[in-house]
Amino acid sequence: FCSKMRPILLKGHERSITHVTYNREGDLIFTTSKSNQPNLWYSDTGERIGTYKGHTGTVWSLDVTRDSRLIATAGGDQTAKLFDVEYGRELYSFPHRSPVRWVSFTEGDKRLLTVTDQLMGQVATINVYDVRTHNVIREMTSPGIKIHQAHWGPSNRHIYATLDDCSVTVFDPDSTQQDRIIKRVQAHKKPAHWLSFSQDKTHFVTASPDNTARLYDTATLDIMKTYEVGIPVNAAVISPLKDLVLLGGGQSAETVTTSRADATQFKLRFYHKIFEKEVASISAHFGPVNSLAFAPDGSFASGGEDGFVRVHNLEDPAFFYMGDYDENDDFDLDF
Repeated sequence: FCSKMRPILLKGHERSITHVTYNREGDLIFTTSKSNQPNLWYSDTGERIGTYKGHTGTVWSLDVTRDSRLIATAGGDQTAKLFDVEYGRELYSFPHRSPVRWVSFTEGDKRLLTVTDQLMGQVATINVYDVRTHNVIREMTSPGIKIHQAHWGPSNRHIYATLDDCSVTVFDPDSTQQDRIIKRVQAHKKPAHWLSFSQDKTHFVTASPDNTARLYDTATLDIMKTYEVGIPVNAAVISPLKDLVLLGGGQSAETVTTSRADATQFKLRFYHKIFEKEVASISAHFGPVNSLAFAPDGSFASGGEDGFVRVHNLEDPAFFYMGDYDENDDFDLDF
């Protein structure tokens, strides 16, 4: 390992961070929080470029198009919105009947899916919109079961979602079946709140409060690896360069105030993707980690309950040289 890394602390939100993501090139970082304005930053310097105004409540997540021209945001004010990235203008607002928890563009950015909460008498729903016309194309409901996240799979054929029944469920938006469900696997002992694909989408990882993260084969939904962490896992992402999985989490804020806890549970933890072993950890936040993201060059960012985003830019591409790692090696590194 090489420890050449300079963390940058982004201070632009007044409340807990809900989502962090890079654009395709990795030069921009987009962040959302329980306040109502997503922020845009330069990833190399941490300079804030601007904010996106339009929501009146919590912004739970966002996604950015491949060309970095548009972002979509998911709001607790029962709307999903499209913004012009460069000028910050709100271009369109998609009204919903309950809070919107998640948004995701297809590969090619022609369609947008939104996930709504099971709340106020409404069932949890995945809606698919045409980005150009703003029309609803598909609507997939999950009666009685909350949907946490939903992502487009390879070639936009299927939608992979984590549900409150502890499952990973695959929907076919073009199916003629009423529920459009084609596959389902019981993933965890507690609902998985996070799902993230590898760069080539051949496999994906989920994170759960049951103290584990799991790696799956995208085609078969077979569970290939399980990462035992010992604390609730809120987020998990797969390195685009090395056989590493980055995990973050910690006890919820409510639990921390009523039970014995220490700051070590809020570390970012690297696990070897194949050998399922923790190989490094980084002290980053003063509360639970809510969101993680990798840049294409292997740099990474984390957002926490403490309201901060921490960016770890790699100055040396050999930072995670894994060539000589063996499953019997024992690393306990704290950067």
